[in-house]
Amino acid sequence: MLAGGIIYKYSELSGGDIMAKDNLKTIAQNKKARHDYFIEETYEAGIELFGTEVKSIRMGSVNLKDSYAQIDKGEIFVYNMHVSPYEKGNIFNKDPMRTRKLLMHKQEIDKLMGYVQQKGYTLIPLSIYLKGSLVKVQLAVAKGKQLHDKRHDIAERDAKRDIERQFRGKDY
Repeated sequence: MLAGGIIYKYSELSGGDIMAKDNLKTIAQNKKARHDYFIEETYEAGIELFGTEVKSIRMGSVNLKDSYAQIDKGEIFVYNMHVSPYEKGNIFNKDPMRTRKLLMHKQEIDKLMGYVQQKGYTLIPLSIYLKGSLVKVQLAVAKGKQLHDKRHDIAERDAKRDIERQFRGKDY
């Protein structure tokens, strides 16, 4: 980026904090996904919603647990994402568990299709957030963890916690 004749990297301008620059507000996260899967790559996707669904998501009435995405005829759809009906929506409310279309560029969809066709890879929504006035989904290409992998992660986390406790107890 050029500013006053000096070339800056994007990370230098924002202090490495991309979220502050884009005005993001996380609505819901799929915490279980990081426990059950190795995250290979993440992508940002728009989501096709009705007005009452957007209002409900802005209120935080969305659940990503057990949700997943699939590619069908060159389009990506998210399944099992629960968006609670909007309280004041009456007849305009839609089915809370309906299949919703994700909006991505064709090249990105083709790249994701290549990943998913490999054995063991799947598409998982990690979070849903507001980017300005738009609702976005963070989509991850993930590979399932085995039980021993989960145990290894838990052991690492416990070891990290023990080290932090020891440092807190001593004055350096």
